[in-house]
Amino acid sequence: MADYMPHTPEEIAEMLEFLGMDSIDQLFQAIPQALQLSGGLNLPAGKTEPDVRADFLDFAAKNSGAASRLVCFAGAGSYDHEIPPVVKALGSRSEFVTAYTPYQPEVAQGVLQAVFEFQTMVARLAGLPIANASLYDGAASLVEAVNLAAASAKNPVVWISSGVHPHWRQVLATFAEGTGHQVHEVPLINGKANFESMAGTPGVVVIANPTYLGTLDNVAGAKALAVTHGAKLVVAADPITASLLKSPGSQGADVVIGEGQALGTPLSFGGPYLGLFACTDAELRRLPGRLVGETLDVDGTRAYVTTLRAREQDIRREKATSNVCSNQTLMAVWAAIQLGWLGTQGIREVAIRSIQATRYLRDELVKIDGVSALTGDTHVTRDAGIVLPIEASVAIERLADEGFLAGVSVAALTAGGDSSIDAGLVDNTLLVAATEKRTRVEIDALVAAVGKVVR
Repeated sequence: MADYMPHTPEEIAEMLEFLGMDSIDQLFQAIPQALQLSGGLNLPAGKTEPDVRADFLDFAAKNSGAASRLVCFAGAGSYDHEIPPVVKALGSRSEFVTAYTPYQPEVAQGVLQAVFEFQTMVARLAGLPIANASLYDGAASLVEAVNLAAASAKNPVVWISSGVHPHWRQVLATFAEGTGHQVHEVPLINGKANFESMAGTPGVVVIANPTYLGTLDNVAGAKALAVTHGAKLVVAADPITASLLKSPGSQGADVVIGEGQALGTPLSFGGPYLGLFACTDAELRRLPGRLVGETLDVDGTRAYVTTLRAREQDIRREKATSNVCSNQTLMAVWAAIQLGWLGTQGIREVAIRSIQATRYLRDELVKIDGVSALTGDTHVTRDAGIVLPIEASVAIERLADEGFLAGVSVAALTAGGDSSIDAGLVDNTLLVAATEKRTRVEIDALVAAVGKVVR
């Protein structure tokens, strides 16, 4: 197989000079030496592309963390849900896979209709009248929601619950460096945001329901707080558990955001994922991204078109409310197919089975000597924090040898700590999740393996 060189030596030298580096090795020095390839791949010259692909599949099979070989109990925002064959079959049709931005509605009616249906279903889950055609992921949705809410409230102060996913909060903090938003984290007490510990006047209040630790927060209480301060309420919701809970919109949320990966998107090493975004009619003109609407064409036939925002918003930055000019159409189409296939009862069954499985897993794990629940007897939904007598990262590595992707280390997830978790517990806390795919046999096997590992 011939070498493929995407850059000339001159282009590489120019890049290194711009970066102030002397070699390509410097560019990758952040990668630990143990993970770097030394000595090449030992592939003979002249191999055909199919043969090279087969060799690389063999290389990939040596990764002990391959999700296809491990029973997955990891969650923390990305979940191993069942994806029915119909989702893959319809979502992989060429009409969806190859469709690009529908600037010309007359040639993109199928995609526009699919996205319109996606918006409708997201709006129903959120309990709000307007949902956009998706954003890049949940973290992007959080940033856009804060931008919208702060502009609407004319107050840059943001109170955000530490129950919101740690990675999302990190992304928001990064963007706030440029936007000037003043972000203050609100710790959790017994799984709920402790707003009483805060002083000042927020323009935006952000909570997660459920939290990334799986606990349920007080949306109605957060709304009352927002009303008192004249602030806007943003709720980060999980679309699966939203099928069981009172909708955030019905409890007064101004914006509802979420990660749509659980709706038909494979884990896929972290992407591409799907940002959900819904808002009230009052915030419609500040809505980021695209919006597909239903209308009639010149012949009086039902038709679909992007509406209520001009493309120019994305190229006139000084007047734009958002610089988002694209979305995750394919992932949104997959989500619409998944939701349509499941229906109202189906998604409720997925939520109930996932929550029951996670609670059973937590209750069985805490029977092991030295193991406890991070949030005590507090009810949990699709995630549960488990405190082990050993470091969670060590347990994860050992449990991989037993055939399990056992969960996520909270220390790794929070980059070393979180205001809602006792510093002495962070390193030993494992976040586990069980979806509707996990059987009782698999759960019991994991519990037995954890007991072996911690001993």
